[in-house]
Amino acid sequence: MTINGEVRYLWRAVDHEGEVFEAVVTMRRDRKAALKFLRKLTRRYGRTRKIVTDRLPSYGAALNGLGARDLQSPGCWFNIRVENSHPPLRRRERAMLRFRRMRSLQTFAAVHASVSNHFNKERSLSDRNIFKLNRAAALEQWRQLGAA
Repeated sequence: MTINGEVRYLWRAVDHEGEVFEAVVTMRRDRKAALKFLRKLTRRYGRTRKIVTDRLPSYGAALNGLGARDLQSPGCWFNIRVENSHPPLRRRERAMLRFRRMRSLQTFAAVHASVSNHFNKERSLSDRNIFKLNRAAALEQWRQLGAA
């Protein structure tokens, strides 16, 4: 992402259902940034059985540092869940006329992920009536949170 003409990197962790666990903005996309991101994830969510990444070498170096290189599954088509979580964020970014600071991008990405996780349920896994009931329940919960 570009902030004031400078490139910044948005790291996102997504589970197998498309829920965003974590979103972190960094200035670089190197081993140190990847290691920091992966350590934060393992502290918060524990170790995982499999880590799907793209073929960026810094992921492998960071996973070597954690002793989890055997968990990595790099590949061209394996990280579709992560790639499909970008467009909604990009649409909101465009509507907001971009970001001016890294901190505002970080805050927005975290809030957007939690709201998106709350409302976007897997529609293809249930029929329309159940989907509508779940969506209405999520909206009611959201309204109660806003009223408190």
